[in-house]
Amino acid sequence: MKRKSYHRKQKRVKRTRKTLTFFVAFASAMIVAIVALRIYVQVAGAPPLTVPKASIFLDENENQIGDHFTNQRRYWVSLDEMSPYLKEAVVAVEDKDFYTHNGFDYSRIAGAILVDLKAGSKVQGASTITQQYARNLYLSHEKSWTRKLNEALYAYRLEVFYDKDEILEGYLNTVYYGHGMYGVEAASRFFFGKSASDLTLAEAAMLTGVPKGPSIYSPIANLEKATNRQHVILKLMADQGAITQEEQARAKNEQLVLKNDSWVATKSVAPYFLDVAWQEASEILKSKNLDISEGGWTIQTTLNVAHQKAAEEAITKNMPANDLQTAFVSMESKTGAVTALVGGRDYAVSSFNRVTQAKRQPGSTIKPILYAAALENGYTPLTFLDVGETTFTYDNGRGTYAPKNVNGQFADHDMSMAQAIAISDNIYAVKTLEDIGFKEFHEMANRFNIGIGAKDNLSIALGTVETTLYEMTNAYNILASQGQQTTPTTIVSIKNAHGDMIYENKDITKNQKTAISKENAFILTEMMTGIFDPVFSDYSPATGISIRSRMTHTYAAKSGSTNSDQWLVGYTPRLTAGVWNGYDQGKNLTAKEDTAATKQIWIDFMETVNKGTKNEDFKKPKGVKGVVIDIETGKLATDACPKQRLVYLEEKDVPTEKCTNFDILDSNTWGEFWNMLPFSIFKDDEKNKQ
Repeated sequence: MKRKSYHRKQKRVKRTRKTLTFFVAFASAMIVAIVALRIYVQVAGAPPLTVPKASIFLDENENQIGDHFTNQRRYWVSLDEMSPYLKEAVVAVEDKDFYTHNGFDYSRIAGAILVDLKAGSKVQGASTITQQYARNLYLSHEKSWTRKLNEALYAYRLEVFYDKDEILEGYLNTVYYGHGMYGVEAASRFFFGKSASDLTLAEAAMLTGVPKGPSIYSPIANLEKATNRQHVILKLMADQGAITQEEQARAKNEQLVLKNDSWVATKSVAPYFLDVAWQEASEILKSKNLDISEGGWTIQTTLNVAHQKAAEEAITKNMPANDLQTAFVSMESKTGAVTALVGGRDYAVSSFNRVTQAKRQPGSTIKPILYAAALENGYTPLTFLDVGETTFTYDNGRGTYAPKNVNGQFADHDMSMAQAIAISDNIYAVKTLEDIGFKEFHEMANRFNIGIGAKDNLSIALGTVETTLYEMTNAYNILASQGQQTTPTTIVSIKNAHGDMIYENKDITKNQKTAISKENAFILTEMMTGIFDPVFSDYSPATGISIRSRMTHTYAAKSGSTNSDQWLVGYTPRLTAGVWNGYDQGKNLTAKEDTAATKQIWIDFMETVNKGTKNEDFKKPKGVKGVVIDIETGKLATDACPKQRLVYLEEKDVPTEKCTNFDILDSNTWGEFWNMLPFSIFKDDEKNKQ
């Protein structure tokens, strides 16, 4: 018996030793594993928390007008910028022990393992907020043990290097809420039309329920199921002491107002403008060795929402019911700040921007640039040229060019530059170019940032070299800014995701150069007001007569027409606007409504944005004098001369001779007058007949 007892005792000792050895080995292995894991984590360092973020656009008054995102729409906000109810709701439903565990809830893990083992597959999760955040940042949503292992590893690294609030903030900014919305800020704006900081308890609970199944618990997809889940979350919050029973009851009875339709509507604000702003911001950041694709930028733009609305309404009202296309842009004269831009009739149908990308022949809108060169080469508004039908020769007489006017008619008398601009006489323009030379025209076009081609051809005086509406409108903006070079811009400032100012357009006029003198800019501007004055009408009416009756302000402008394009660009002392109409395929304009829309869009816009404002005349510089002139002779007007107009010239160019009755008689009238005279008084003096 003693021997048996001894043997049993020895066996127990051996088993104990084996057990102890196993536990020591296991513990040692665990310690080694933990130490190795810790060393790995320290060597690997903190996992990066960077995620794609949406960049937002603001208008000139810092109101949000849109966003830009690559794959995901999200706006990163700090935990302090979120409603406190969000934090309480998420912790209550997703991970009640979040602030006490080290990244893992072992009781939930054990329960999930048992369920998975029974099912023979990975069917139930036990992820903490930290694990979910790790998955959102670094992993897919595949249900596998490999993914869970990686998730645990990342979660541990997050817990080592970041505090709980940083992890919770990251989770709330990366979780998916459906409808393309990532993070609470994007979701809050989408569902409720407000920032996450302003969410009520009821709204926070509703929002918190969505990520469990966005296609099931989104209040847009299924309001009943979303509401039921909201009530579950409110009860959990009350049971855990996060809110009171009274708060729970009030939140359950609160009537929520979903505003996703308003959010969707805001996405359509000036889409063509936002494309231009995004491209310009990209170039600005690139110059600072920054990449716009990082996202998170807050880009304040120059957009004036009232101007944009006026432009869009003018286009909707006046464009014919066909496939005629349009483009519109407006700019502040002194700064070049783009206040409105429409690149086509429907962005959803075609995002091609006809303001910045479409190159078309500008027609007669090029003429003010030519005449700016002429003013620097001895011309004045009262320089008269013979504008009868003319055939020009070139290439040493081997070629000929016979330009025509729009209506095919020609004047039978000499014409001043002031009148030639008003009725857009083509012969005057070509003769001017032939006289001053190509070099002068090219040099002036460069100052106005307009390309007129490399070939020296007389037809370039009539706008046969293609350009964009953006470039042409800016050229006119230089005239509106009294000859100072302006550059179109859509950007006021750019901030990064942390709110740091990266770029600010403080003094846009600081480094402006002079394109032409103030005197010539003013003289040319005043001549361009003549397109609305019937006194200049001759063989053809002044080109702006059709909209004269609607004008309540002083405008300077010039129209341009080709077989396939209609242009009108003009300005006040403060604002320049340009309109182009034509077909994308470049086919000819035929119907009356095709050619009428351009001017109507322009005047509708100008009158709308200037409504209720005091008319402002263009500022006359020193050295320029205004005198009333007889249009037909260029002499100082008297009561004897009916076609009179105020014309501005440099003081040295003011005429001294006055118009008389005899000056206004044409050749036919002179003949009739001659026949009425008693011939006998001249019978002995043949010279008097001359």
